[in-house]
This record gives sequence, structure tokens and C-alpha cells, in this order.
Amino acid sequence: MTGWTAADVPDQRGRTVLITGANSGLGAEATRVLAGAGARVVMGCRDVDAARVVAERIDGHTEVRRLDLADLASVRAFADGLDGHIDVLINNAGVLAVPKGTTVDGFERHIGTNHLGPFALTGLLVNRVHDRVVTVSSGLHVLGRIRDDLNWDRRRYQRWLAYGQSKLANLLFAYELQRRLAAAGRHTVSVAAHPGVSATEGQRRDTSLQGRIVAGGRAQGPEMGVLPLLYAAVAPGVGGGDYVGPDGPRHRKGYPTLVRSSRASRDTTLAARLWERSEHLTGVRYAIEPR
Repeated sequence: MTGWTAADVPDQRGRTVLITGANSGLGAEATRVLAGAGARVVMGCRDVDAARVVAERIDGHTEVRRLDLADLASVRAFADGLDGHIDVLINNAGVLAVPKGTTVDGFERHIGTNHLGPFALTGLLVNRVHDRVVTVSSGLHVLGRIRDDLNWDRRRYQRWLAYGQSKLANLLFAYELQRRLAAAGRHTVSVAAHPGVSATEGQRRDTSLQGRIVAGGRAQGPEMGVLPLLYAAVAPGVGGGDYVGPDGPRHRKGYPTLVRSSRASRDTTLAARLWERSEHLTGVRYAIEPR
């Protein structure tokens, strides 16, 4: 995959791709590329007005629908309103290093928006996704620890550690989903990706010293940061359980390559426990149908 770019995206005509958080940053860039390659792109966005502005600037077939991952009622309404099958689901939307707060359903904002919302959405759509589920994590998952206190009620809140916890949860989910898809005999695969250090809206808002230290230097633009996501979503030969990130030093920048995640992210016991808890918290129980 050396030097793989958006120009290498295969023809997407006849395919439907659902991208969450498609109104800005990596989601908007992925929408532009995939719609330009012929896909019908469903843009699941909390800010539909901003999404429509983006969609109007894109050549290709786009469809804007409201989706707030911080509100499980919105997730259910979105899933209920979708028609037909989906070839690729890209769980891209999320929040980054935000102050302490809760979602509509009372979850800490990072774990609620970045993990529980996508967990519920994928569970509601899993039998309609034919090709791939792509979950966007971060190199900062290495900061994360999955604790019983997911909501940070009994420990001092630290926003970057809360973000890291949610990104570790993303990887645990992606790998466990692959195991369950395989056990059900499904050809659909679950893949994870991370963009490295990319100039997204969330990173631009965080101008703190801590944020600059964690980011670790100058960010690459969305047109580069999106490449691991696109590779995971459409490149031939991607396997279930793969994790795609940039090929540069410490996987912070560069072209897509397969990368290795932390030992904690590959803990099958932890993944199963988080899965069970996520089903309980969201009320979404997976019933993966063989195909």
C-alpha cells in the first residue's frame, strides 16, 4: 500500500456509504472523495445545516440526515429512517478533549458520543451492512483505561484521558465486532483506522499547552489524515480486525499502512466485558444474522 492516495480509491458506483460526522474535517473529506468516486454517501450529522453546505459543494450523490450520537433516541430514529442496505459504515463522528459534561442519556460525553452512540448505531444496522464497518480510533488510545467508572463520577476528570478511554473502547469494540461477525459466518468485516495528527475542527479548538503536547507537532491536512479511513473503507485486501494508520514516524503522519494497537486494545476478556456493558447501557443487543 506504499504511497496509497485518494486517486487509488476504486470505482464506488452502485455502492452506499454511511459516514457519521460528515459535515466537517475528515468526514467531509471522506464524503467528497467517495461521492466523487460514484458512491451514494449518506451523511449522518448533528448539524444538518452545516452538512447541507458541505453537500452542496460536493460533486456526486449525497444525502443529509440528522444523527446525534450523544442522544440514543436520535440514533434509533436515524436507523429507523434508513432504507435499503449499506455497503460501508464509517463510524467517524466524535468529540475530542471536551470539558466534563454528559450526553442526553447521562453518559460522560467522550464515552457516550465516541463509543456508546456508534455501538448502538452499528448494532441497529449490523445486518444491513454488507461489506465493512470502519471504526475511527486514535493513536491516543494508549492513554486510555477502561474502568468500572466509565462516567468519571468517582475520579478526577481529565479530558485527554477521558478521550483516550473512548478511543480504546473504539478498538475493543472493532475487534470484538470482527470476532462476532466471523463467528456468525458473515462476510462483512470490522476494521479500525486512525488519522494520525490531523487538522480537524476539534484539534483546532484546543489551543492549550497540554493539547499541543499531546498532538505532538504540526498537524497534517484532512486530505492526508483521511487516507487511512478511506483505505480501511474501500481498499482491496483489507481484512477483518485490521488497524490502519499513517506510515510516518510514530504513525503520526503519512500514507496508510497496517499498524499495531496497544496490548489493552487486544484484551479479549476486557472487550467482551465492555461489549456486555455497552449493550446494557444502550439497550441495543446485537443479533448478528448469518449470511
